Amino acid sequence: QVQLVESGGGLVQPGGSLRLSCAASGIIFRIYGMGWYRQAPGKQRELVASITRGGSTNYADSVKGRFTISRDNAKNTVYLQMNSLKPEDTAVYYCNRWPNGLPDYWGQGTPVTVSS
Repeated sequence: QVQLVESGGGLVQPGGSLRLSCAASGIIFRIYGMGWYRQAPGKQRELVASITRGGSTNYADSVKGRFTISRDNAKNTVYLQMNSLKPEDTAVYYCNRWPNGLPDYWGQGTPVTVSS
């Protein structure tokens, strides 16, 4: 069965950094693009970063220059390095296939709170 397990979130001060990890199992990870998504309370889930199976990346304007997505196909893992965090980055962060997420495999995500 497909499993996507996010980890690495927490409470950080503005300007701080976190690295999120997403461990995938049950899929042929290397052939799929992957994305990091986030959802703030009361708001729609949004894509913040994506990476193709070949390693090309793209970012939402709000995080360009601050976040870096990467993948390690040997470990079936995608990462999101988040630097210079801002309060508006506060959300629950999820990983899933990109561009077409697996609808049954949105997990609980990992919460990120940026606050003084």
